Amino acid sequence: MSVGIFAGIAVRDYASALEWYKQLLGAEPTFCPNDVEAVWQLAEDRYVYIIENAERAGGAVSLIWRDDPASEVARIAERGLQPIGVEQYGNICKWVFHDPDGNETGIGGEVSQAK
Repeated sequence: MSVGIFAGIAVRDYASALEWYKQLLGAEPTFCPNDVEAVWQLAEDRYVYIIENAERAGGAVSLIWRDDPASEVARIAERGLQPIGVEQYGNICKWVFHDPDGNETGIGGEVSQAK
């Protein structure tokens, strides 16, 4: 059985959110279906998108699982974003990022030593 996901994040201001998510994800969107929506393909059948919707903005919580999350967080830092914190659960770590609306995106995965 194949499983995919198309997860959305509501934002107040599309233009500023677009720039922030390009920094976080390290890429231009895979496609933009309209003037207020941008989609990134993270892996086969796995997508995340932002959509301008001020009434719903700020409540999203998501996690992007990486094989080497510490290296991904370092690359994100090189692009100018810093996590607001890190959570550790045994050998699993989640670095927490908040966009300007307060939506939470974690970068997480298994690590041998959490920082």
